[in-house]
Amino acid sequence: MSQIRSYSVGEGDMFYINHGSDNFTIIDCCLDQDTEQHILAQVSTLAKKKGITRFISTHPDDDHLQGLIKLDEKISIVNFYCVKNTATKPDESKDFIKYKEFRDSAKAFHIYKGCSRKWMNQSDEERKTSGIEILWPNVENEEFKKALKLAAEGKSPNNISAVIKYSLEGGATFLWMGDLETAFMEAIESSIALPKVDILFASHHGRESGRIPDKMLKTMEPKVIIVGEAPSENLHYYPNYKTITQNSAGDIHFECNEGKVHIFTSNEYEVDFLDDENYSLLGFHYIGTLNL
Repeated sequence: MSQIRSYSVGEGDMFYINHGSDNFTIIDCCLDQDTEQHILAQVSTLAKKKGITRFISTHPDDDHLQGLIKLDEKISIVNFYCVKNTATKPDESKDFIKYKEFRDSAKAFHIYKGCSRKWMNQSDEERKTSGIEILWPNVENEEFKKALKLAAEGKSPNNISAVIKYSLEGGATFLWMGDLETAFMEAIESSIALPKVDILFASHHGRESGRIPDKMLKTMEPKVIIVGEAPSENLHYYPNYKTITQNSAGDIHFECNEGKVHIFTSNEYEVDFLDDENYSLLGFHYIGTLNL
């Protein structure tokens, strides 16, 4: 069994994967005064129980980095995963400066399509794999090279985002797309191999500017799309798909077993496409079970 949590952090992203193996993964960071104490307490408690903790940065935008200094102070990041880049910003926050320190240090593991690392996607006698694979970027792709150049010039780093897949053996497949923008995805859709997906986290917090192209959606056939947090007028709600909207749901927690995902939300929330198997989780509302 593994657990995944998508935190409700306003117009930002932060997730963890508490793997069934001896791995703990944090994807992105977005902390403020209202959320930092309970989030830091939760992730540090879980991380202490695992032999390997990794932090994955999808891309260096402030709403995915806010609180990185405090996170490092709490858990002492030693495995920092990011796309190799030289991104700059006209006004660099303290957390972005910390990001650059990690990015350019020996703690960094630069991720790219098909990359391999012990315990991320390799098992040995000491520890099983985490089940994470990196599907993008293809560092030889010309569109990606253009995005890298723009980020280096201080423009938006959205399109240097990594695409991350997590699969549970005999269970669900989850996919994160960072903040990739629609036009960029349309330009690379023939260059990226996408799998069938059970839970898809919509790009760019579910904004219309990050609407996932129809061709990609038809390839992935997501069973549920998580539409992230942004002003409602900016969201794309994927009307032909089953969705959970984090603006209303709050924190979303996934309990993953073989063939099943039990889904809970911190706010009262209802959907009509999940099975009722009468589960409970302290502090959360059970909204149903996705049978795979």
